[in-house]
Amino acid sequence: MNRILSFGEILIRQQSLGTSFFDKKNNKLEIFPGGSEANVAASLAQMGNAVAYSSAFPKNALADEILAILQSLGIDTSKSIEYGDRLGSYILMSANGLSKGEVIYDRKYSSFSLLTAEKIDIEGLLDGVSWLHWTALTPALNPAMADLMLTLLESASAKGIKISVDLNYRSKLWQYGQEPIEIMPTLVAHCDVIMGNIWAANKMLGTHVDETLDRHTTKEAYLAAAQASATEVFEKFPRCKHLAYTFRFMDSPQHNLFYGTYHSPAAHVHSKTLETQQVIDRIGSGDAFMAGFIHALVNNMAPQQIVDTATAAGFHKLFVKGDFGDGQISWF
Repeated sequence: MNRILSFGEILIRQQSLGTSFFDKKNNKLEIFPGGSEANVAASLAQMGNAVAYSSAFPKNALADEILAILQSLGIDTSKSIEYGDRLGSYILMSANGLSKGEVIYDRKYSSFSLLTAEKIDIEGLLDGVSWLHWTALTPALNPAMADLMLTLLESASAKGIKISVDLNYRSKLWQYGQEPIEIMPTLVAHCDVIMGNIWAANKMLGTHVDETLDRHTTKEAYLAAAQASATEVFEKFPRCKHLAYTFRFMDSPQHNLFYGTYHSPAAHVHSKTLETQQVIDRIGSGDAFMAGFIHALVNNMAPQQIVDTATAAGFHKLFVKGDFGDGQISWF
């Protein structure tokens, strides 16, 4: 029986190995399978959890290769859906996310984005599942995806399935005339576990955030802001019993600071600040944090161990190339 199901769009990441995509001297392209929900599944499986991943795949050799990669990591892909004609992708304009370079999405009319609730066997999808993970990236795609998520979450709730969400906010995806605050609260009301940051919570759930907070704000001030935000989330969404925030600051492509907070109605704890002068790949570090968070909760860890596990997993991903983490949890 599959314990955890991660549901969301599989993506292909494309990035140039040269100084630009049109570098005549080094005109080479590097690609990786990815997508937030797949990234979470990859890390969870390698941490030893029973994980299934569901997305929509067209019937072609590239889709088969990605499915084989997922299966090689120990992920059950039997709940994925064969549908449509193309995989979604994104172009990373900076090498390995090591600068604040632009991301260009190519997700319209992808197999996953064309799904509707009527095209999915919801009962079959949730069969044998005790934990469902999703992200805010899905309802950001189009109104039909928002409706699909509501149907899926209502069904999962009725079955007593634990539900987690990552409040990934991508302004370039919310382009169909509705803001996240109009969509997300209704969906998040079904969630037991929430992960994100204080700014995403403000944008998607309507919680307060001090607009004067910046890179020079002290950690103590950020911890106080996190606790205040978490307290507000618990008041607005009484089903939620576990919440984690990440704080990630990039002073330069290589110099990164990383710490996390964990909150429950009874506890507010934080990790130590992790710092590195060497980064291989920033993409997917938040997803690895999410995987560590879920792993810790599934294994009934104590509050301090929960935030330490999640933060260590997210930090370790900075040293793993590609979107998928390797499931390692270490402080270095």
